Amino acid sequence: MHSDPTQFALIAPATLSEALALLSNGRHTPIAGGTELMVALAAGRLQQKSLVSINHLPELRFIQTTPTAITLGANTTFTDIRRNPTIAAELPLLTLAASWTGSIANQNRATLGGNICNASPAADTPPALLVYDAAVTLISANPETRELVERTFPYAEFHLAYKRTLLHPGELLHSVTIPLPTPAHHHFIRKVGTRNAQAISKTALAAIATVGDHHTLTEVRLAAASLADRPVRLYTTEAALLNASLAAADITTTVLRARAALASESCPIDDIRSTAAYRTAVAANLLEQFLRTLPA
Repeated sequence: MHSDPTQFALIAPATLSEALALLSNGRHTPIAGGTELMVALAAGRLQQKSLVSINHLPELRFIQTTPTAITLGANTTFTDIRRNPTIAAELPLLTLAASWTGSIANQNRATLGGNICNASPAADTPPALLVYDAAVTLISANPETRELVERTFPYAEFHLAYKRTLLHPGELLHSVTIPLPTPAHHHFIRKVGTRNAQAISKTALAAIATVGDHHTLTEVRLAAASLADRPVRLYTTEAALLNASLAAADITTTVLRARAALASESCPIDDIRSTAAYRTAVAANLLEQFLRTLPA
């Protein structure tokens, strides 16, 4: 079934405050890059008939750097991310994830906010954002006073279930703030798909860790795509690895413990791209690869 474009309306407010005022009644859908919404529209799956364009609003497209964090506006494109030298130096996992998302044409349009709010469990950037302990800021207009309402919380709390998030009707994702890792952190991200490019992930794993003086994992954060009904932090596996030894005599035991923990919290599905068993096994292989690349 295909949608009839003549049945849809597109409004392009001049300012962010106008956009929020329009969205406050819950009867409009925001559209930025449109790389996901246009697919849904073409397939006849887009129920909301009135779209509010936010792609042109400069208040939502920016990259700000402080000594402790980088904040990206929701309309920051994947090309913006790929080309930013500070992000490449400080947050290499995000740069690599941005390079995976569709074609160059898609990357020129697709936004970080759209990738997050589309809430696909296979999305490319969420695993990187999760291991970097990102926070998200949501904004809306008070329906009575039109004053700006803002709330900020850890990105790890944003996804509730399949395609369900903490976004309320009328809210927009304003920005994502990522604290800068230290030079001691080791970064890792891998995506497994049908092809080397322009492929939705069968699974992906991101990791960040620090190693202590005695070859032990003093900090570890892990996140995955397509291992659950949403992008997830692997807290059980993290706990199993904290203070684990990477010494040559202990690494096999550490790897086995990690693989068992990951399998215990992995809840993927069978679908047209892969099977649950494959996803769990490959994610465990990626985790082992990460552990064996750390200094021992």
